[in-house]
Amino acid sequence: MIDELTKKVVNVLNRNARLSFREIAKETKTSVTAVIRRIKKLEGEGAIFGYLPWLNPRFFGYDLIAIIALRISKGKLIETQEIIARNPRVMAVYDITGEWDSIVIGYFKNREELNTMIKKVLALPYVERTVTHIVLNVVKEEKRLWVD
Repeated sequence: MIDELTKKVVNVLNRNARLSFREIAKETKTSVTAVIRRIKKLEGEGAIFGYLPWLNPRFFGYDLIAIIALRISKGKLIETQEIIARNPRVMAVYDITGEWDSIVIGYFKNREELNTMIKKVLALPYVERTVTHIVLNVVKEEKRLWVD
C-alpha cells in the first residue's frame, strides 16, 4: 500500500523534479530528513527510475509520430521487440492483446526517416506484418504518473 507521504512526494516531483529536498519538505509539510529517506527508498526499490527533462519533440524537429502495430512469429516476440527497442527513434514498445502482438511508438523527423525504420522492421526475420498509423494531432501525451 502506498502511504500519503509517498503520494505527496511523488506528485511534487512530478510537478518539478528539480526542487530541493527542503522545498519538497515544505510542500509536503514534513521534515527534510523524512523526504530524503522516502526518495532514497523509492529510488532503491525501483519506483523512481531517474530524473529526466521533459522534452518537446517538435522543438527538436521530431514532428512525425507513428504508431506501428506488429504481428510477430510465435515464440519470437521478446527477441524481436528487444531489437526494435534499440532504435533511438522508438519511444515505447508494448505487448498487447488482440489481433496484433506488439505496438511500437516512434518519433521521426520526416516520412523518409519513418520509411527507413519500417523497412528495417519488416526486414527482421520474425516480423510477419505491420500496420502504421500516423498521429495527426496530439490531444494529450503524459509521461508522468500521478499517484492517488
